[in-house]
Amino acid sequence: MKLLFKSLCSVLMMVCAAALAGPEGGRCIAPAKAGGGFDLTCQLARDMLAQPHNSRPPLAVVYQPGGIGALAFKNTVTQQPPDGKTVVAFSSGSLLNLAQNRFGPYNTRSVRWLAAVGMDYGVVAVPRESPYKNLPQLLEALRDKPGSIVFGAGGSIGSQDWMKAALLARAAGVGHKVMRFVAFEGGGEALSALGDNHVQVLAGDAAEVGRQVEQGVAVRVLAVLSEKRLAGRWAHVPTAREQGFDIVWPILRGLYMAPGVSDRDFKEWTDALAKAAGQPATARALTKAGMNPAWITGRALDQLVDQQVENYRKLAADFGLAPRTGSLQP
Repeated sequence: MKLLFKSLCSVLMMVCAAALAGPEGGRCIAPAKAGGGFDLTCQLARDMLAQPHNSRPPLAVVYQPGGIGALAFKNTVTQQPPDGKTVVAFSSGSLLNLAQNRFGPYNTRSVRWLAAVGMDYGVVAVPRESPYKNLPQLLEALRDKPGSIVFGAGGSIGSQDWMKAALLARAAGVGHKVMRFVAFEGGGEALSALGDNHVQVLAGDAAEVGRQVEQGVAVRVLAVLSEKRLAGRWAHVPTAREQGFDIVWPILRGLYMAPGVSDRDFKEWTDALAKAAGQPATARALTKAGMNPAWITGRALDQLVDQQVENYRKLAADFGLAPRTGSLQP
């Protein structure tokens, strides 16, 4: 099969027959345009919950771009009555935005964190015909002629793609204020721009880059930003550390729900996802997508979210990014 998630669906549907179906008519909000990491998370959740011969409609994926997750977060917090059939995809990029008050007057307790399903990692990608064959070559060029290299980013200054690019610039000895970049609404758009040679580099995410490669986007991955090499698709790609640069960027991917959702609805979703997450095919599907299994829920997830937000708050301050103030605008 050509598309990653067609293969995910077929594998999971064969093996996860015992998985519970989510609420009938359930939907997953991807808070960006199609093709990025939020879309990937929703489609993975949909396939995890799929059952052969299931008479219920599959989990619907709905796209709600706006502020790289800000609009979806606000709509989830303010919806009345709370919708027990809707989950929303989040990533560590969402938590980075929370750390900088980019979601307006809301914080980590404004929603109910349902589950983390996988751990993604940053990657450094260039067009397939790029002259840069490895990370040292790219950073040497960035150091010598910073104005000649434009980073694409799924988000504006302070987004996680921008942060990864800023860490690369720092490693090259270039100030982040000198770094050139173009902001896009989500990783899917940024990857398309990279494949079309409109930008020279993308510090993106392993899973969403892998998905675009499946769909024919011509890119080359120079490094993965993980502690050790990833299994599966990117096993041949060295880490940044292997190439002499201590840059690691893990990306938690998961789902949250509205703050007022009932405990019964919340438990139904948790039980359904937990049963599917325990299937061996889910681990294989995550590995193929470029992610590591990371099933986390309950208090452990709340604590991890708080910890990541605090870490990101310190990182943002390190780059001189003052937290935003004021109410969130749609």
